[in-house]
Amino acid sequence: MSVERLNLSVSSISAEAKDVLLIGLRAGDGQPLPAYTAGAHLELVLPNGLIRHYSLCGDPDDRQTYLIGVGLAADTRGGSRLLHGAIKVGDRLRAAAPRNNFAMSADAASHHFIAGGIGITPIMAMIRHCEKTGQPWTLDYLVRSRQRAAFLEDLAPFGDRVVVHSSADLGRRGEIAAMVARAGDAGTLYCCGPAALMEAVEQATSGFAPDRVRFEWFSAKETADHGPGDGFTVILAKSGRTIAVPAGRTLLEALEDAGIDAPYACREGICGSCEVAVLEGIPDHRDQVLTAAEQASNQTIITCCSRARSAELVLDL
Repeated sequence: MSVERLNLSVSSISAEAKDVLLIGLRAGDGQPLPAYTAGAHLELVLPNGLIRHYSLCGDPDDRQTYLIGVGLAADTRGGSRLLHGAIKVGDRLRAAAPRNNFAMSADAASHHFIAGGIGITPIMAMIRHCEKTGQPWTLDYLVRSRQRAAFLEDLAPFGDRVVVHSSADLGRRGEIAAMVARAGDAGTLYCCGPAALMEAVEQATSGFAPDRVRFEWFSAKETADHGPGDGFTVILAKSGRTIAVPAGRTLLEALEDAGIDAPYACREGICGSCEVAVLEGIPDHRDQVLTAAEQASNQTIITCCSRARSAELVLDL
């Protein structure tokens, strides 16, 4: 799988809210950046070698600057702390071209967004898109406090289309059912934020048609234990190689064990970097990237977490 690689330069760093930085990135050679659509994320390779994904929150029509919002996570694994403490204007960063696992519905009657904390970042790009195209939208924004809430000044002109739920003000989280109801009977609902919020919205929208609800997960959610699964065989169509995937090993691990240079990033099934086309066989989908319809089609597989229901899989590798 060919992935476009970018050399970026940090063009700006500013405080957007308490413990939230807004970082601007431009092409190192000054050329226009690859286009992206609202909801897309950027895969950054940090100076210490960590690979992290950050949603693009700027104007999708701006080909000169990518904007990312980075919250300082209390349970950081090193990415957010490095960007908050060791990055300066002029630094160079490598990245993969933007990809979108959280795309907006093209035919939705309206768009309703539910964002929690730094989950507002992809939503901001969506709101900017809606404003340019005249599409109706509403937002429920859940924050720990207004001091930690990014983009409040940008959202202020939109009046009652935006409802901010501050736990510091309310003493409790807003009612999820009421937020979900704002999507109406024909709108598409989008949710991004902490796992607890996402799971609550997922439960509250269980009666929605699958194509009316879209999620962007920051980390792998807790799911039922699938178990290690039975061993199966993978056939690589381009090379003709046959690789055994034993129980207890992921498909990606088996490819790596065989010396295959397979793409990957998160290893949690949330970014889509390791997606590969399936030519034959039935995958056992365990990811949080593919939609229900995409999983049902069995046309691709997320190799870092998924396995096979059939004895063999033929991959376009």
